[in-house]
Amino acid sequence: MADKHPEPLSSSLYTEEYFLTACEGYEDFLSSDGENLSRRLKAAFELAAVEPGMQVLDVGCGRGEIVWHCARLGADAYGVDYARVAMQLSRDVLARDGETASGVAALAQSDAKMLPFPSGRFDRVLMFDIVEHLHPWELQSALLEARRVLKDDGRLIVHTAPNVWYDRYAYPVVRLFRRLTGRGEGYPADPRQFLVAHNRDVHVNEQSMRSLRRALAQAGFKSHVWLDSPPQQRQENPLLAGLRYVLFHWPPFRWFFEREVFAVAWKK
Repeated sequence: MADKHPEPLSSSLYTEEYFLTACEGYEDFLSSDGENLSRRLKAAFELAAVEPGMQVLDVGCGRGEIVWHCARLGADAYGVDYARVAMQLSRDVLARDGETASGVAALAQSDAKMLPFPSGRFDRVLMFDIVEHLHPWELQSALLEARRVLKDDGRLIVHTAPNVWYDRYAYPVVRLFRRLTGRGEGYPADPRQFLVAHNRDVHVNEQSMRSLRRALAQAGFKSHVWLDSPPQQRQENPLLAGLRYVLFHWPPFRWFFEREVFAVAWKK
């Protein structure tokens, strides 16, 4: 009988070009050599509340800047990624700035579904912008592994985007409104056209607040899951500004119009 699970994405899809032109935070990484985090990564990283002496694991560490930031705060930080290119980029970051880090920084090329660490090792496990790259069956395995390696009082921090309910339900309304008001140019029928080309190939499991909460519960986590959106830097009339506030800040509208999904989870 054929395997019911879709095959994992090939690690060869994650090239240097991907990490430096498409992967979240690449512009800030390139402009600051990893010193500055993008708005999304900074918001997620602050939730981890990393402190000196902590044991921290970054699953899907990509370019390695999160590992370095953890070590600079005095934590012992470990990064894993299954892409060979990610390992090389991360090694370059850690070697270049290692003298400024007071904590240990180490890397391992590994699948998120088979973490090479003992159970109960980490105070924090970080999964930033990796969830959407894992098929549902893979995500379940990865979350079970994250739970296994967490200490009993540890925390899992998740960030993923986009909120799939925005693309499915809110975007058609936004597009229709813009078309009716003569501002629909550049709003294609398929919202995935807004994704950087590389991400269209590797986003296989985009989440809503509800689906991420369910996945965490199935893996044995209690969680606080919520939505947020990038700040809007634009001039608009007070009526539209007020309407935007209502849509973005109050349920049920925010469940559809906010763009990003965050979670803090802990063992049941």
